[in-house]
Amino acid sequence: MRLLRGLMFSLIFYASTLVMAIVGLPLLALPRRWIFFWQGLWARMMMLELRVICGITSRIDGAIPKSQVIYAVKHQSAWETIVLLDLLNKPITVMKHSLLWIPLFGLYLWRYGVVGINRGRGAREIKRLMQASKTMANQGRGFLIFPQGTRLAPDAKEPYHSGVYALYASTGLAVVPIALNAGYFWQKISPAKNPGEIIVKILPPIPPGLSKRELMRRLEEVIEGESRKLAPTTSQKG
Repeated sequence: MRLLRGLMFSLIFYASTLVMAIVGLPLLALPRRWIFFWQGLWARMMMLELRVICGITSRIDGAIPKSQVIYAVKHQSAWETIVLLDLLNKPITVMKHSLLWIPLFGLYLWRYGVVGINRGRGAREIKRLMQASKTMANQGRGFLIFPQGTRLAPDAKEPYHSGVYALYASTGLAVVPIALNAGYFWQKISPAKNPGEIIVKILPPIPPGLSKRELMRRLEEVIEGESRKLAPTTSQKG
């Protein structure tokens, strides 16, 4: 039943996403606030479909900062890449450069305002990220980055990469760690969806001025530790 519901959700979600992408094309020529509105509508549509079809709800624990910050988020599913853009006040998002080349979708990413990076270029790409983030910080928007750089199963191990420190050092902004458990309900390896509650936990900010080593240590420690605490019961994992 969970597989069937997951397949049904995928069919409806991707079909409705395609319709929204086509219908919303004129918005690309309008001020950016219209893209923000359309993205928020898309996120709420997806959450409604998840709730009705798959029995997946969500909640936010902790206060969303009103100041400009860098959100460092645990990446477990597609859920947070869509929903958190709306919930966290439209942050500039750091993502794989290849996503900008996806037909239609890439146009919306470009208009929304993202920083595409190619980790294969190493130090040169980090330098470009620092330069771009300085310029984009003047917009007054926060930043969102997935420090491990890729979507992982909840218990998978992957080092935290230095892109988050590049943002931190170049902008002088605090880093707000975010733990979550979305990967237990929307899995990477299966179309099945497990019913339950996705919890997003906004953790205390890490202030500016720390060394790279200290920031990375604190960030990994708090995100991984809090994410483990959010693991659902055995029956919810499916």
